[in-house]
Amino acid sequence: MGGTAYAAMERFEQIERWSEELGFSAVGVSKAGFLADEAPRLESWLREDRHGEMGYMAGHFDKRLDPRLLFPGTKTVLSFLYNYHSTSRPDDPNAPRIASYALGEDYHFVLKWKLKELLKWMRAEWGDIAGRVFVDSAPVMERTWAAKGGLGWVGKNSLLLTKGAGSYFFLGEIFIDMELPVTGRALPTDHCGTCTRCIDACPTGAIIKPYSVDGSRCISYYTIELRGDLPEPVAGSFENWMFGCDICQEVCPWNRHAKPHDEPAFEASADLLAMTRQDWNELREETFEALFKKSPIRRTGFEGLKRNIAHLERERGRKKGSGG
Repeated sequence: MGGTAYAAMERFEQIERWSEELGFSAVGVSKAGFLADEAPRLESWLREDRHGEMGYMAGHFDKRLDPRLLFPGTKTVLSFLYNYHSTSRPDDPNAPRIASYALGEDYHFVLKWKLKELLKWMRAEWGDIAGRVFVDSAPVMERTWAAKGGLGWVGKNSLLLTKGAGSYFFLGEIFIDMELPVTGRALPTDHCGTCTRCIDACPTGAIIKPYSVDGSRCISYYTIELRGDLPEPVAGSFENWMFGCDICQEVCPWNRHAKPHDEPAFEASADLLAMTRQDWNELREETFEALFKKSPIRRTGFEGLKRNIAHLERERGRKKGSGG
């Protein structure tokens, strides 16, 4: 192995050690370039209006497909996984549910700080590296890059799946102008097989076919992204989810292998878990502010969350009225 290649491998191994210290589960490396295979899929998805009111998904089409346009000089895409799997549940089994990723502090801030620290360490060790950190806040095809880096495969529910640990992971990236050895030598094996549990379980039919999700029909879209009134009735049911949804993950066989996270910032507070169905129905703005100071739930806002809770109560009433 030549000196340059050996130095690059040493650097990657150092990044692995540092990222593990910061709590990341895995890191993958991809050579930056144009995502030719993704271009027609993304174009078709947007043309069919699968993004609903998420206008930001239609923006920066070229940059979304080529990291060198988003951050000029990029040679390497580093992809990171951070476990957020939680077994916490509300004390009241009838209380509306929150997607497990949102039970604690906002992951954007937690992960971005960690990735910025990692980039600082890299610069301190190897000099003036040009780099930029991303955590679900820019036009980056995160799951595609993670798969290219050998971290897993994109499943039928469109989430990144890992054979040993499932799908309860946050994704983050660092674009850098330094070359490193690529970790994903070939496209990862798809281990979904003939399983259709996620498709069958989705109550709103958002997974319109294997590997394709209509974002505008997802419970997460309705409860977080959609502004104004919820359509009445929404196809299917929200299944008691007031913010986000974990159904397609909960039924996935690979998530039998998921282990609980050990990140204090992502722990659900006792006050949050103690909220009953009645407490949520009577939610006041000061309680909302106290519960969700640093939470991603602030994205939907107090009025949005109240809208979602009211919708769940109407659904409950319809089911009761129909004898369900």
